[in-house]
Amino acid sequence: MKFTDTHCHVYDPKVSDDPEVAIDAARAQGVHRMIAVGCDRATSLAALAMAESHPDIWATVGLHPHEANHDLATVSDLVECPRVVAVGECGLDYYYDHAPRERQRETFAAQIELARRAGLALVVHTREAWEDTFAVLDATGQPDTVIFHCFTGGPAQARSCLDRGAYLSFSGIVTFKNADDIRDAARLCPPDRLLIETDAPYLAPVPHRGRPNQPAFVTHVAAGLAAAIGRDLAEVAQLTDDNASIAFGLPTP
Repeated sequence: MKFTDTHCHVYDPKVSDDPEVAIDAARAQGVHRMIAVGCDRATSLAALAMAESHPDIWATVGLHPHEANHDLATVSDLVECPRVVAVGECGLDYYYDHAPRERQRETFAAQIELARRAGLALVVHTREAWEDTFAVLDATGQPDTVIFHCFTGGPAQARSCLDRGAYLSFSGIVTFKNADDIRDAARLCPPDRLLIETDAPYLAPVPHRGRPNQPAFVTHVAAGLAAAIGRDLAEVAQLTDDNASIAFGLPTP
């Protein structure tokens, strides 16, 4: 079986003091592709450096809602790099409110436009901001491909995402005991819209919950998703791997 971790911060020292150790561990578990995700200029450059030095890693560049006070010009010049496959992660986070909400909406809209102009996928982070997230997407005009990373909604939010043609990317939360709403959402998601991710170093899946996450653990996410939707693990691995190729324009091995 082969797996694609569509969202990880593998450059983060919380994943491993040596990223090569985490990358090798992932490969040993059949994780043959990883997407390293940027949140500001520094981390976007770190993600890009990982992608440029590893043939099985690609990068996204963007401003996380926590970083929405930064000017978009700090990352927009990076979208032309050939190893960049998406803009993001970007969106709205009303849980922490590290940036004013109006500024978050403005920066999110600017990144939607950037993704559309560049012909890239858009990776969306939304937390306690579903209605405004949909409103900004609708008002701005979303790009062809939208991925709701680390999907944390229930069936109603899933339907709203799917109605907009988006992919739902499931993280280790799908393995958590109290995540019934997320598993219900997974069951109504069409097979061709499912993705898996770790969001490493965050949200390690059962049985590694409480430890720093790493891309190797995406196999447990796949197993949790397979159990939730009543499909075989090998089938979920193949489905999500194929979907990652389409969503991010990755080469098929």
